[in-house]
Formats: sequence, structure tokens, C-alpha cells
Amino acid sequence: MHTLWRIISGPFKWCWRLLNFIREFILNVFLVVLIIVVVGIYLQMRHTPPTLAKGALVMDLTGTVVDKPAMNNKFRQLGRELLGASSNQLQENSLFDVVDTIRQAKNDANITGLVLSLKDFAGADQASLEYIGKALREFRDSGKPIYAVGDSYSQAQYFLASYANKIYLTPQGAVDLHGIATNNLYYKTLIDKLKVNSHIFRVGTYKSAVEPFLRDNMSDDAREADSRWVGQLWQHYLTTVAANRQTTPEQLFPGAQAMLEGLRAVEGNTAQFALNNKWVDEVASRAAIDTALTQAFGWNKRDKAFNGISIYDYQPVTPSQQGGQIAVIFANGAIIDGPETPGSVGGDTTADQIRDARLDPDIKAIVFRVNSPGGSVTASEVIRSELAAARAAGKPVVVSMGGMAASGGYWVSTPANAIIASASTLTGSIGIFGVINTVENTLDSIGVHTDGVATSPLADVSMTKTLPAEFSQMMQLNVESGYRNFITLVAESRHKTPEEIDKIGQGHVWIGSYAVQNGLVDRLGDFDDAVSKAAELAQLKQYQLNWYLDEPGLLELLLTQTSASVYAFMPNLIQSWLPAPVTQVVDRLKMDAGLGFSWNDPQNRYAFCFSCEQILR
Repeated sequence: MHTLWRIISGPFKWCWRLLNFIREFILNVFLVVLIIVVVGIYLQMRHTPPTLAKGALVMDLTGTVVDKPAMNNKFRQLGRELLGASSNQLQENSLFDVVDTIRQAKNDANITGLVLSLKDFAGADQASLEYIGKALREFRDSGKPIYAVGDSYSQAQYFLASYANKIYLTPQGAVDLHGIATNNLYYKTLIDKLKVNSHIFRVGTYKSAVEPFLRDNMSDDAREADSRWVGQLWQHYLTTVAANRQTTPEQLFPGAQAMLEGLRAVEGNTAQFALNNKWVDEVASRAAIDTALTQAFGWNKRDKAFNGISIYDYQPVTPSQQGGQIAVIFANGAIIDGPETPGSVGGDTTADQIRDARLDPDIKAIVFRVNSPGGSVTASEVIRSELAAARAAGKPVVVSMGGMAASGGYWVSTPANAIIASASTLTGSIGIFGVINTVENTLDSIGVHTDGVATSPLADVSMTKTLPAEFSQMMQLNVESGYRNFITLVAESRHKTPEEIDKIGQGHVWIGSYAVQNGLVDRLGDFDDAVSKAAELAQLKQYQLNWYLDEPGLLELLLTQTSASVYAFMPNLIQSWLPAPVTQVVDRLKMDAGLGFSWNDPQNRYAFCFSCEQILR
């Protein structure tokens, strides 16, 4: 009996020991990372940033540039220093910090030029690139040279590089100009195979956000609409870059067939092709580029490099500001109901910030920076109504649109005294939809059934049952009512009739330059223009900006950095086990299915523009 017991209990003991080992291992790893982060923070606080006698500002951006980084304080570069290159793509940089640094460097006598080293720059929306480009143009016009250096340039990297006096490319490098595309996944067949019933409620001929649930390909209406604004966006890119390079859009990008012929002529040498096409000014080795930069900025014996300082180390003195305050409040990301989460716009959080600005006597005007594809209708209305209250209280409201202010992003913009957008802003997409999935057929196929009693059909709504016809009809009426409210709000704010708005609504996406023509936007401009307009409306000769940004506490900082370190290492490990196509499909599914967006509207109604977020750069 004892022997039999040992045979039976043995596997359980080993499993228990294995679980204990895994538990202790994970806790130890977490503790080690935590210690490293704490020590890093301590060293960071004691760290004295390097000083520069005279030399270049090195714009070595890593990661992405966004309006509102998830970690927005003096510690946000800690992950970069502690975790190294593996975390670069996870880093977020503040658009306004980048622009402010370039502008201050322009007036700094110790900064004699600027070097664009963008190999780790993952990109930004086109409106943000244009705003950075504006600052680069100001720097260059001040008489200080800009040099772009790189082994290769992505489309976003090249946009910024085009502002340089001289663009260098290494002999094995390339400039990847290819155009702009949208690429959606459609999974109606998958849903059918899983026996899931998708109940779709929508208004808007061009409201294509729900098409992946209904079709296995893009509808003709959606294709026509997307082709229009994608083509306009690409043409705007080419026009800007061509002007910077003193050429024409046709010469800059002659088309796929002409590019293929040009590559054949140089036997596939992409660097020589870029030089022949005047995309770059010189093809040179890294050593030759270093020599040229040393001649321009001098040699630093200690660092064994040309005299320069990273944009992350450069800390100019910020001039003091006087006068009334202008609040800068952000709506950055998908709009969700409730409090804010990283990368999203919490309806309650944003409304509280607007309310605080409305009740603060020192705040004389509000600049509402919108960079959102929309989201929850309920949350959008919470924000809109609070913004309308601020305007009614006598505080001018100016909306500054970033890369996108579509669907719910436009809904929250309607109370503004003035709406200012970039020429490449994606806006409009005025439409509403609702999605409810039920799995009664899926459960039925595996022998699970649902039954019960209810006092009315409306009480018998469950994802495990077929939706009652009465509920479906009420849901469609609710969505249609929401759409009427949407176009009425827009019509009142834009001084048009609902019928006029309906013609340019129906889910249509417009870029900023066409949104002005359609009356959805007051004028083209950037954040600077929005601030100037707010100061004008508030009659402020002098003003200071009050940025509404949440500063995380020490515990939140530690947890964020620790999770970032784990996230930085684990994906690479997992992806090394999976074939490349598998990881690409997973990433695409996460984007298309909106897994980063909380579907929490109380009435299941959404004003969301999926295609605005799915541009392939």
C-alpha cells in the first residue's frame, strides 16, 4: 500500500515543486527588476546632464512621437537608459517637448547646427511630422545647418530628413518611399464558422467600421471613400517633401513602374537609386559621415565623436511666462466611458479637467487638443457637454486637431469657438454604429443550451440567446437617434442645416484641407495657431500655458517601468518561437478587432473611425 501511495503521490509532489519553483523564479525576477529600477531612479535624480560648449543638437528620437505620452514626467527616459535598445520602440515622446527643444536650440548660441539621426524613430502621424518639420524649418532659416544621417530611411523618417540642408545615406542603405495604404482584416467567414451571430446597427453609407463583421472584403462604397482620402493624404506628403527637396511630386515619386526601371538601371543598388533620384545628397560610409560632421562641429576627445548633445540630454532654460493662463487639455486616443487609461480618453477624466479649467479664475481660455478616432458615444457626449459649459461660462474654447479627430473625436469638437486642423488631419467620419455578438449557436453546437423565463422580451437579452426582435428594433432606433443628434450638433455648431451635414456625413472621412472646404473646420493651422486664436479670443496680450497632464506617483512609476521591462523582453522571446506570418497576423487582429479599445459604452453605441487608425505607412 505504501508503495502504491508513493506511485500515486509522486507526480503530484513533483508538480507542486515545479509550481513553487516557477512562483519563486517569477517573484525573484520581479524583485531584481524592481531593485534595478529603484537604483536607476536614484542615479537619474543625482545625474548631472552633460553640458555642451559648442556643437550640434543630435535629434536621436527613439520610439514614437505622440501628443500625450503615457509617462509624462522627468522619469520617462528612465526606461531608455535602463533597458537599452530593446525598449526603444516602446518609448513615447511628447510632440510639444520635441518642438519646444528645437525652438530653444535655435536661439542657443552653443548650438551651431542639428543632426537628424532617426534610425530608432518609429514614426508619428502626418500632422505631427508637419509640426516638427515647421520647427526644423525655423531652425534652418535661422542660419544653422541641419544634417540627416542614416543607414536607411522609413517614410516617416524621410519626411523629417527632407528638411535637412544635406541628407547622407550609407552605401547599403535605402529610402523606403512606397505610398500610403489601409489594410483591414475581414472575418465574416470566421464568425460564421464559430457560429457567432453579429448583430450590427449602424447609420452612414460610408461607416465601414462594422464591415469586418459583415463581409469578407471591402465594399465598393468604402473602397471609393478610402481611396479618396488616402490619395489626398499621400499627395500632401509628396507635395511637402518635394518642396523641401526643391523638386516636383512627380519627380520625387514617379510611380512603381518607373521606380522598378530605375532600380534595374543601377542593378538593384538602392543607395545609388536614391542618389540618382535626388532623394539624398550624398552616399557615404559612416566613417566619412563622421568626418564631415567633425569638420562642421569639431571633435570631442572625451566622447571620441563630433561635438554634439542628444535631444534627451539637452536641457535649455525655459523662459518664464507671464499673463493669463490658457489651459491645454488633451483628448489623445480612443474615447472610453469612465476614467482615463493609458492611451485612451476617459470621458469622466477629461470632463473633470475641463470643469476644473472652467471653475479656475486664472484660466482665461481653453485649447482642446484632439487626436482621437472616436469611441463611446456616451463618453463623447459627457466631454462635449462639459466643453459647451466652459464656452457658456465665457471662456473661449479652441480645438486644435492633431493627426485625427474623427467620429467621436469630431463630436467632442463641436462646442468650440474655432476649430483649427492640419491639412493632413483626418476628420469627419460622422456616423454611429452598434455591435452585439451572441453565441447561442456556438453553445448549441457543443451541447450547451440556455433557457429561462422573463417578464418581457427586453429582459431576456443575453449573449447566450438570440436577440429579441423588439430589442433589435429599439437598438436600431437608438443608433438612428444618436446619428440625428450627431448631425444636429454639427449643424448648429457649423451654422448649417442637418441636411447639409448629412450630405458630408454618412461616415465620410475628410482630410483637413477638404474639411475646411466643407465647413467642418474653420481654418488650417497647427497648435501654435490654436494658441494664438485662444489668446486673441480671450484678449490676452501675454499668456502662459497650463498643461493638464497627470504626473504619476512613485509606485505607479515603478510598476510602469517594471512592466515595460518585462514587455520589452517577452515579445521578442515569444516571437522568436513563432513564424513571422503568425506574429504579423496576431498584431493585425489586435489592431482590427480594437483590442486596445474598451467597448464599454452603456448603450453599445460608438462613433469610431477604424480606417483612420489603420494607415500603413
